[in-house]
Amino acid sequence: MNTALATTTATTPALRRETPLLRHCSLAKPSVFRLNRVGFKSGVQTIGKSLLKISASSQSASAAVNVATNASIPSEMKAWVYSEYGGVDVLKLESNIAVPVVNDDQVLIKVVAAALNPVDAKRRQGKFKATDSPLPTVPGYDVAGVVVKVGSAVKDFKEGDEVYANVSEKALEGPKQSGSLAEYTAVEEKLLALKPKNIDFAQAAGLPLAIETADEGLVRTEFSAGKSILVLNGAGGVGSLAIQLAKHVYGASKVAATASTGKLELVRSLGADLAIDYTKENIEDLTEKFDVVFDAIGMCDKAVKVIKEGGKVVALTGAVTPPGFRFVVTSNGEVLKKLNPYIESGKVKPVVDPKGPFPFSRVADAFSYLETNHATGKVVVYPIP
Repeated sequence: MNTALATTTATTPALRRETPLLRHCSLAKPSVFRLNRVGFKSGVQTIGKSLLKISASSQSASAAVNVATNASIPSEMKAWVYSEYGGVDVLKLESNIAVPVVNDDQVLIKVVAAALNPVDAKRRQGKFKATDSPLPTVPGYDVAGVVVKVGSAVKDFKEGDEVYANVSEKALEGPKQSGSLAEYTAVEEKLLALKPKNIDFAQAAGLPLAIETADEGLVRTEFSAGKSILVLNGAGGVGSLAIQLAKHVYGASKVAATASTGKLELVRSLGADLAIDYTKENIEDLTEKFDVVFDAIGMCDKAVKVIKEGGKVVALTGAVTPPGFRFVVTSNGEVLKKLNPYIESGKVKPVVDPKGPFPFSRVADAFSYLETNHATGKVVVYPIP
C-alpha cells in the first residue's frame, strides 16, 4: 500500500484514494473552506497548572460550546496520522483527512480534548501489528467532546450532548483506524457516556481508558468491601484511579500504594492509607500482606510475594508470574455511567499531568513525554481546534 499521505500542492500529483481515512480532492475556495471550519468554538477555560495535581471543581466544567450543525460539518479535518510503525517521528499533522463516516450505531463527536495512553505508543511502535487495524492510523483512544451527528439507530444521545469515551472497544484487536487525535471521531453508542458535569473536557478526556482498566482489574480480582490492596505505580494514570476506586467505590479496608518521593502526598490525598517510596523501600520487604496487588508498573514477580494466601495479582504490563494474571480492557460506556456519580460527587477525581495539557500542535511532544514513563496521572491534549 502506498503510505504517502494525500496532500494538495502545486508539486504533488493527485493520489488515488486507497483507504477511507485519507482523501485527496481539490481545495475548496478559501471562503467556503473557512465557513466549514467555523461554527464550533471551545469555550472551556484554560486549565492552570495549579489545577493539575487533582482536578475536581464544583462549578460547571464546560463553558458554552457552539456546536456545528450537520450542514457545517466539513468533509475533511486536521488529524495526527502515522503511515508506518516507528518512533514519535512517524507522527504527522495533516489537514486533509476525511471526517469519519457515521454508522447507524455511532455518533460523530467534535473532539474538544483527548488523552494519551501507553497502549497508544506501543501500538504506534508496531508491537500489536498482527491484530492492528490497517495503516494509516489516526491514533488516540480517549476522547471528550460534543455530539454533532447521530446515527439512525442511536437512542440515548443527541446532537449537543457533551460526552466522553474510550473510542475502541478492544484496545489491541482491530482498534479504530480513525481515533481521537483529530477534529472529529466516530464512536459507537455503547462506548459513550455523558461527561460528568463537574469536570471540564480536558479532565474528562483523561478518564475513560484508565478508569475502565482500573475498574475491570478490580472486578476481575473479585475485590470487595473489607479487602486490602497494594497499588504499584499509584501516581500513574491507572494507578491513581485504582486507589480511588478501591477506597471510595469498593470500600477497601486498607489501600497501600507505591510512588516516588515527590508523589507520596498525591497518593495519600487520593486515598492511600500507606504511601510507599519505591526509591527507598522494596515491596518484597513488607511484612504486611494484601488481598490484592494491582500491578500497573511491571513488577509481578515481586507483587506475588506480598499477597495473602489465596490473594490475587493483576498485572497490566511486564512478565506475568503465577498466580498473577493479565487482561486487556474492554471499553464499555456502562462502566463510565456507573462511575459518573462518584466523579460528580468528588469522590473520584481526574489526575492530569502538570506538564500539560499539551496543545494539539504538540502531540508529538506529548508522546515523547509519555514515553519517559514519568508522567503523573494522564497526559492530556487540549484544546483541539
